[in-house]
Amino acid sequence: MTSNLEVRTYDVIVIGGGIGGVSIGYELATDRTVCLLEQESTLAFHTTGRSAALFLETYGNKPIRALTSASRDFLLEPPVHFESELLSPRSLLQFAARGRGAILESMFEQIRSLTPDAHLLSSRDAHDLFPPLRADHIDLALHEPGSMEIDVHALHQGFLRGLRKRGGHVETDSGVVNLQRRDGIWQVTSQDGTVRRAEIVVNAAGAWADSVATLAGAQRSGLRPLRRTIFMIGAPEEMDTNALPTLSDIDESFYIKPEGAQLLCSPADETPVEPSDARPDELEIARALDAIHETTTLTARHVRSSWAGLRSFVADRTPVVGFDPRVDGFFWCAGQGGYGIQTCSALSRVGAALIRGTGLPFDVVDRGLAAADLAPGRDFAAAPDV
Repeated sequence: MTSNLEVRTYDVIVIGGGIGGVSIGYELATDRTVCLLEQESTLAFHTTGRSAALFLETYGNKPIRALTSASRDFLLEPPVHFESELLSPRSLLQFAARGRGAILESMFEQIRSLTPDAHLLSSRDAHDLFPPLRADHIDLALHEPGSMEIDVHALHQGFLRGLRKRGGHVETDSGVVNLQRRDGIWQVTSQDGTVRRAEIVVNAAGAWADSVATLAGAQRSGLRPLRRTIFMIGAPEEMDTNALPTLSDIDESFYIKPEGAQLLCSPADETPVEPSDARPDELEIARALDAIHETTTLTARHVRSSWAGLRSFVADRTPVVGFDPRVDGFFWCAGQGGYGIQTCSALSRVGAALIRGTGLPFDVVDRGLAAADLAPGRDFAAAPDV
């Protein structure tokens, strides 16, 4: 056990071992000494490890779409230490219920420049693509052939492996209980009494990011942890799930993602909760099953398994990345919500560039993203640019 009197010094201490923490730690470790602290006994416990991630360039507001698009090349051809492919084909079919077609058409106009392969489909063509879908229940659909499934475990482990190969230290069971800045250096005390020092602290604590900010004396961002429930049902025996797209309602009453002989389903719920070990909501599962039965010919009522994770957003649903405007050396990397997996490559490069003071990466700037879009202290309540 580490002595409570021992003080280790690093250039950067990253708080949080989810995808946000390991990816920015990985990027910084090329020219900084990095220590990553995780409060749980395993990394990626609350959100990253429970994600049913897809790579969707049509998902989210304009800054999210820019970050997603800028992450594509990395995810398609990751460095060698990722050891396996991160993406596999799985197209996305989003549908608009009766009376909602105009909303989908508007969305298509907003995203078509970033995703030129996306196209609108009639209700009949949508049914042909996802046969259980009831064509008479929908107005219109949007097909995104270029969307893909992300191997979340391989992605997280690749960043973690790379961080360690670059000399980074990773400590679990090390929840931070005190943050003090003295003479330009942070004194970071973890739950076992160990003190570590660094010029910069990166707040990548997910749902706990505002609690960490309070420890540092920074103003809270208004981050809201939202519970997302997921459950598995059996696919019909005659269904070939290999070529099926993920099916999603644009009004987010549910989505369905084929998983071998099963279907991963979610009510797409966003229930405000305290930072915690989230549990699935049985009422939301029942609601989603009703919506699935109404919109498709799928009739399964037996849930094989269920779980829940946390998606944490500020009011404008755009990540908070940058130095705190009032607390020296305190850097935010939080509020990724449901977009953290698909944006992690670009967002970690953005974060590392802001810490180094080198300006944003060109590929991100070319997609219209500015540091002010992510900056702590911005007007979080402003309407997002969708």
